[in-house]
Amino acid sequence: MYLYLLGLVVFYYLYRWVRELSRVSDKANKYVYITGCDSGFGNLLAKHLDERGFRVIASCFTEKGEEDLTKSCSSRLITTHLDVRNNDSVTKVAAMIKDKVGERGLWAVVNNAGVAIPSAPSDWLTIDDYKSMLDVNLNGVIAVTLSVLPLIKKAKGRVVNVASVFGRISAVGGPYTISKYGVEAFNDSLRRNMIPFGVKVLCIEPGFFKTTVTDSVVLGKNVKMLWDKMPQEVKDDYGPEYLDKVNVMMKEKLTQMSDGDLMKVVSCMEHAVSAVRPRTRYSPGWDAKLFWLPLSYMPTFVADYLLLKEAIPIAKSVQ
Repeated sequence: MYLYLLGLVVFYYLYRWVRELSRVSDKANKYVYITGCDSGFGNLLAKHLDERGFRVIASCFTEKGEEDLTKSCSSRLITTHLDVRNNDSVTKVAAMIKDKVGERGLWAVVNNAGVAIPSAPSDWLTIDDYKSMLDVNLNGVIAVTLSVLPLIKKAKGRVVNVASVFGRISAVGGPYTISKYGVEAFNDSLRRNMIPFGVKVLCIEPGFFKTTVTDSVVLGKNVKMLWDKMPQEVKDDYGPEYLDKVNVMMKEKLTQMSDGDLMKVVSCMEHAVSAVRPRTRYSPGWDAKLFWLPLSYMPTFVADYLLLKEAIPIAKSVQ
């Protein structure tokens, strides 16, 4: 019986592997628009797809990001400035893309741009802290997608949204998980809307990887800034040692948990863009597959217990 079940599992994964091998043709005439190409996943994906022969439109927030990509990629790759928070910037880039792609349309947009700060317990933050992150991580994704969606429909192409395992389970306070839950919801609704048009909408849900999002130095400075701005009564609730404990935890755990092989994520992105039969969801990272996603399916009291067990105790905890 067990051998029979094992055989079925092996057969399923072998069948899926064979089924997913085929890649789309005519890459030289397929345009792919990627946001957040200054560093990390977006930067590597732009280079990777350029090497594969796609016509990449790589948007960056900084001039340095544009310059670095121009130097390291072929003449096919186009760089452009983009601020996903600014409607004029989004519209300007969409108009440029429309001129470039012509009647063939846009093959894919990869919504990769995102930020991880400000991040902290919810009672450390203001509504403006929430708005600043949602404007990038959620509203920016929606704005960029809608700006080029007619072009993607014309090509019967793809929308690839980069969410997170924290779009499946809210393990930390603040706006980050809220923004990623929102991306998941937008992804699901758009996927169902676009099926009649032949457009595929796909979601990448990475675990922890070594990028600016998990940089303990950047996160530590953010936490210190928020702590310094807090009312004294909130500081008293957490205790004078709390900030130091947060910094120690981030340095130790983020280093241990974060995978340095960014190509695990980039390979999933590339497959979503180029496979004839892409997956609806990708969950790169062993922590995503073996811990975060299983945890998201567990009863609430189990998830609460496991996450709170590892939480830093506060000074005025109610027992």
